[in-house]
Amino acid sequence: MISRIDLRDAALPEGAALRDLLPRAEFDVEAALETVRPICEAVRHHGAAAVIEYGEKFDGVRVPALRVPAEALARALAELDPAVRAALEESVRRARKVHRDQRRTTHTTQVVPGGTVTEKWIPVDRVGLYVPGGRAVYPSSVVMNVVPAQEAGVEGLAVASPPQKEFGGLPHPTILAACALLGVDEVYAAGGAQAVAMFAYGTESAADEPGCAPVDLVTGPGNIYVAAAKRLLKGRIGIDAEAGPTEIAVLADATADAAHVAADLISQAEHDPMAAAVLVTDSAELAEAVEAELKAQVAVSRHVEERIAPALAGKQSAIVLVTDLEDGLKVVDAYGAEHLEIQTADAAALADRVRNAGAIFVGPWAPVSLGDYCAGSNHVLPTGGCACHSSGLSVQSFLRGVHIVDYTRDALADVAHHVVTLAEAEDLPAHGAAIKARFGWKVPESK
Repeated sequence: MISRIDLRDAALPEGAALRDLLPRAEFDVEAALETVRPICEAVRHHGAAAVIEYGEKFDGVRVPALRVPAEALARALAELDPAVRAALEESVRRARKVHRDQRRTTHTTQVVPGGTVTEKWIPVDRVGLYVPGGRAVYPSSVVMNVVPAQEAGVEGLAVASPPQKEFGGLPHPTILAACALLGVDEVYAAGGAQAVAMFAYGTESAADEPGCAPVDLVTGPGNIYVAAAKRLLKGRIGIDAEAGPTEIAVLADATADAAHVAADLISQAEHDPMAAAVLVTDSAELAEAVEAELKAQVAVSRHVEERIAPALAGKQSAIVLVTDLEDGLKVVDAYGAEHLEIQTADAAALADRVRNAGAIFVGPWAPVSLGDYCAGSNHVLPTGGCACHSSGLSVQSFLRGVHIVDYTRDALADVAHHVVTLAEAEDLPAHGAAIKARFGWKVPESK
């Protein structure tokens, strides 16, 4: 059901050599570029018509219009199961509490008397938020994308989610309800690469439908074609990340509950047959107990054949045996998991030492599922080892830091000779001349 990798017999290698020993899903965005390139070009030249055509081809339904009518949003919220609405409202409340504390404030530094640099944080003007459809329904992704954008002060928010044949070409009603709950009224029935291209290039207004204005930034997870479109169009738009298959790593010792560990591994395998589930442990007894629990729990799970079983059996999933927790820490840092659970005797201390993870879940009572919905943290996180250089979605993702430089004549005069010296050292004499021109072409001496 799940393979083993035994790293106990020799000293662990460093860096890339260690990463090469660890399981990882194959996710070749570069290869998908040639598939999405003609899609994006078609949307660039033909606008909404191309988005609708590709929706019919890939999603099996031809939508009459891309923009979801306001009455459909209102109806979805009115008909939402009260328990689901209450859960979404609590998810939003907790996410707002966390993300509100991420807001940045303007700060001015006095470098010298008369010379200041102010860092001002400005939200991007317009954002396209992508919410996947397909194997599962993700209203939680609406929350995780919209809340930080709103808390950052973004004024223009548009959501795209694939059209669903069973709902007459509209996105899933729970997704529409989540949008309505958050006050987002610009929603499009568009998925895949064509949705990303729609956000990047915009679509023209027609007689019976307003167009989609181009956005500055696209965020949200998606399949390999969404990731490839993001890569292709990066530069024209900003992107949050090229999200790959979801993944969990659990660092555990003999004190961990095997039933909890197995349940958490299965919870990620449930997403997709390419999802990664990795246990790193120094306890062979725990490894055996988890294997037994996996068999027992998978036997009574849903989505086994199409998702869970292939995910657990795939090359991206494994139980990794290590000599001790110090080696375990090296392994999880090399892996750089999207979600990392620490289930050890001193979980908080170990969690504090982790350097590479999208989000860290400490102890037996903070499973990844909590973070997916109601911890208050964001679940849009770096995958594929990108946690060594990238962060999850946050308010910061929607802000730009702008430096405002304000110097008086005396403050410039005091440093002018250094500026001219450095300009001449770089063989950029005009840079120095721009300073000299302000002082009658004679560089002031420093006081």
